[in-house]
Amino acid sequence: MTTLHGERVALRPAEPADVDRLAEIRAAPEVRVRWQGDDLAAEIAADLDDPDLELLVVEHDGQVVGAIQWTEESDAMYRHAGMDLYLDPAVHGRGLGSDAVRTLARHLIGELGHHRLVIDPAADNTAAIACYAKVGFQPVGVMRRYELGPDGTWHDGLLMDLLPEDLR
Repeated sequence: MTTLHGERVALRPAEPADVDRLAEIRAAPEVRVRWQGDDLAAEIAADLDDPDLELLVVEHDGQVVGAIQWTEESDAMYRHAGMDLYLDPAVHGRGLGSDAVRTLARHLIGELGHHRLVIDPAADNTAAIACYAKVGFQPVGVMRRYELGPDGTWHDGLLMDLLPEDLR
């Protein structure tokens, strides 16, 4: 995969040299509460080797500011792609997240031929939901007790999807 260029971000395949920076971002309290993890560097390194996951670095002004990842369901009857994103809290609220999501969505739809994309933020993650809605993702429904939170209790998730005609 080559580098994808958005309006303000570039997405490129993550490399071993990116692991420490991505672990630093994931360790930020605002990110860790959503992404959790124990040995963040080891988990990110494992993601690099996962054949079912594409991990891309989000760059802005030549600096690594986060990661966006995607997977695909390859069964022809259900073929679609899913994505997820985290950014350094220092760049939150600047539109970089929606630019990264839009850029990856255009690639997944236009280049790889996916007819449907999904994303599943925590139901109480209003900033992420607004980011995804800005790109055209629409709520499908609440997945009750979907994810185990850092407090040890189950939390709801919001399934959102995007069809090519929804992409903004």
